[in-house]
Amino acid sequence: MSTTNKIVFDSGSVEMQPCPINPAWMIEGAPVARNFILSRSNDGGACTLIWDCTEGVFDWYYDIDETVYVLEGSVIVRDDDHNERRLGPGDHALFPAGSHAVWRVESYVRKVAFCRNPVPKPIMLATRIAKKIAKLAGGGGRASDAPAMFGGAQ
Repeated sequence: MSTTNKIVFDSGSVEMQPCPINPAWMIEGAPVARNFILSRSNDGGACTLIWDCTEGVFDWYYDIDETVYVLEGSVIVRDDDHNERRLGPGDHALFPAGSHAVWRVESYVRKVAFCRNPVPKPIMLATRIAKKIAKLAGGGGRASDAPAMFGGAQ
């Protein structure tokens, strides 16, 4: 078995690292952002991280799909249609690749972020077809079938 297929456990402390916001994106204040990468997929196409930030207002341009889950604090997010939404503990949002938002961190926010490079639709379709063929050939019941096991759509 390859070491890339082993389950990785870590109960160590999360040591946040500086993660400066692009200075050209700053609108107001001097927010300080940090992060810690919890995991990265073997293919480099996805990662999970903890991110926090102090008070300030800034643009954020998404070049990847990012799902966030707020752990503590709050942020007011404004989209390009000027719709605003406050996100606090327990709230989550999806920012698709190519989107833009203005973040207003009221005093502090800490989130977990699930980041994924979007796969082009033709490649995704080919992958789904290959998985269906493999399943028909007797390869079902793998961890890749997790959405079906947990009630999600395939």
